[in-house]
Amino acid sequence: MRLIPHRPFDSNTICGAAGVIGLLCLAEAAGRLGVISTAQMPLASAILATAAGLVTDLDFLADVLATAGGWALGLLAATALAVPAGLLLGSVPAIESSLRPLIEFLRPIPSVALIPLAAFVFTDRLEMKVAMIVYASAWPILLNTIYGLQDVDPVAKETLRAFGFGPLAVLWRISLPSTAPFIATGIRVAAAIALILAVSTELLTGGSRGIGHFILLAESSPDGLTLTLAATVWAGGLGLLTNGLLVLISRHVFRWHTTITEATG
Repeated sequence: MRLIPHRPFDSNTICGAAGVIGLLCLAEAAGRLGVISTAQMPLASAILATAAGLVTDLDFLADVLATAGGWALGLLAATALAVPAGLLLGSVPAIESSLRPLIEFLRPIPSVALIPLAAFVFTDRLEMKVAMIVYASAWPILLNTIYGLQDVDPVAKETLRAFGFGPLAVLWRISLPSTAPFIATGIRVAAAIALILAVSTELLTGGSRGIGHFILLAESSPDGLTLTLAATVWAGGLGLLTNGLLVLISRHVFRWHTTITEATG
């Protein structure tokens, strides 16, 4: 099998960057030509300039750190809960079958709709934010762990059992390494969901620092729309950064899985 090296700036990255730049240029042209009223949508250049200017705003940087901190705590807690639960459900079909109806009932409930309920349950805003992140982001990790276990090569497991290894040894030596790339994908999906819930919780409840809280306060300022969109750019940049880091980590740690996928694809 020929190893296929990964290039940090491949064609997909270049095309993605070109698409973003093209969209910004189109939005800027639409505003300057009067196709879109600048009262309803500020110029893209003004939004980007305001977003760049927020680098020197210490209060805003504290809000970014608050959002990132809640995001990290919630994602870590969701991973710590969902991975063991997924390993249990994926390893014991009887338990998975009995809990599947409950999972399918809870999973489609919009997490944002539960924020007002969580505000009554949790008095501390950070605890509420973390709890909402855990509830929303645990599902992709849980389901990917279960599906990953179902994709493990049965011949490899039977071979290990034939040599006298017990269930825990098979899980540790075969099932968990084979499932790890699926878990990593679930965490990457959950990271985006966690960021959405972090900002949404801050925006809907207030009372705590964060990008959502900054947007809530910006609405009452003269440049409220521009500040709101600039903060949104920061939220999107934070999501893009974390997703890129998780992709790089996954490709480095699971290089063997990436090589097999690229070679067979």
